Amino acid sequence: MTRTGRNHHSIKKLGFAASAAGAALLFSTAAFAATPPKLDTGDTAWMLTSTALVLMMTIPGLGLFYGGMVRKKNVLATLAQSFAATCLITVLWMVIGYSLAFKDGGSANGFIGGLSYLFLKPLGIGAQNGTIPESVFATFQMTFAIITPALIAGALADRMKFSAFLWLMGLWLLLVYCPIAHWVWGGGFLGTLGALDYAGGTVVHLNAGTAALVTCIVLGKRIGYGTDNMAPHNLVLSVTGAALLWVGWFGFNAGSALTAGANAGMALLVTQIATAAAALSWTVAEWAVARKPSVLGMISGAVAGLVAITPASGFVDPAGALVIGLSAGVVCYLAAVQMKRRLGYDDSLDAWGVHGVGGALGAILTGVFANSAINPAGKGWLADGNFHQVLIQLYSVAATFAYCAIVTFLILKAIDATIGLRVSREAEIEGLDLHLHGESLHN
Repeated sequence: MTRTGRNHHSIKKLGFAASAAGAALLFSTAAFAATPPKLDTGDTAWMLTSTALVLMMTIPGLGLFYGGMVRKKNVLATLAQSFAATCLITVLWMVIGYSLAFKDGGSANGFIGGLSYLFLKPLGIGAQNGTIPESVFATFQMTFAIITPALIAGALADRMKFSAFLWLMGLWLLLVYCPIAHWVWGGGFLGTLGALDYAGGTVVHLNAGTAALVTCIVLGKRIGYGTDNMAPHNLVLSVTGAALLWVGWFGFNAGSALTAGANAGMALLVTQIATAAAALSWTVAEWAVARKPSVLGMISGAVAGLVAITPASGFVDPAGALVIGLSAGVVCYLAAVQMKRRLGYDDSLDAWGVHGVGGALGAILTGVFANSAINPAGKGWLADGNFHQVLIQLYSVAATFAYCAIVTFLILKAIDATIGLRVSREAEIEGLDLHLHGESLHN
């Protein structure tokens, strides 16, 4: 064989070897990509803790927060609403809610999930969501589904039938919460569009706040509203509830990272900053207008800050969190106190003013302050020059508000036409504790 022939033969052998190596590399890469992530015990431990924290936000947190703000004759009825909602929604979430919110909707075009996880039957012991068991993810999301409709109770306090409340909770979960959760977090059209909602500014707070506004308008004002003394009967309960909400919110926001890593740490930090800033700014605004800084104002401001930072918590830096918190305190004070007074609707415990307005404000400001240096998935206007994100956030706010308002109105009208929404005049005057539950706070 000539030298040229040997060289040609060698080149062919090298080419074959390179091709084989390349094929092997591609095969191994594909196999690696197909391998699910390994279960991480640290992430799992954090998510177990976060799930317990978020559940604590409803019982006892929200129950005490709302219970202290109603009149003494309605305290147990208010606590019963939070407790009963927790029980009812747990069962509905297991039966169908999780499937509707988080599983493929097939031909539903990003509007609603499917029925493949009815009764959670496919959820085996080895199923995972990322680095955590899917059982933990499903329970974590269940706690979000529990607190969202329970928040609506702040607008209907003192006057709704307990039976009507339970029907509202169940129907609203399935017809409003699950679709909107799917839109944003379950592969639906808002998430595909690029809407940013880290932990529930639109899905939870704007959604619940909008339903609260519609509910209080449909129900009408409480007897004696504007003339009788309807001051909170025990603000110690409300402060305790607010403190539990504040602590539980770390599970709400930092837990939404689904890992025990840097994202969770930053979400925790910005949550603390925004909450404190909002409590201060609400207090200052109230002090300037009413001449006295109330305890109720301080805790309401703190909750407004928690609400507003929720959609932004995984996307903003501490400076952005400070601005969001300061803005939320002032804007929510104006909505919960001044706007309600001028327009005259009876949002008993300011669910719309704090959760609806705070959720919308936080969602929009997420588009302003989202920073790709904090989270590559979030590119906002100020840090990244992406004004288009603000427009997407505005669209998500408008879509959530419109859908929730219309469907909530239809649900309420259907309940009213069948079993009725409101207790009798005599029952409202007597108090819901005795009339609905046969019990009183002090026997």
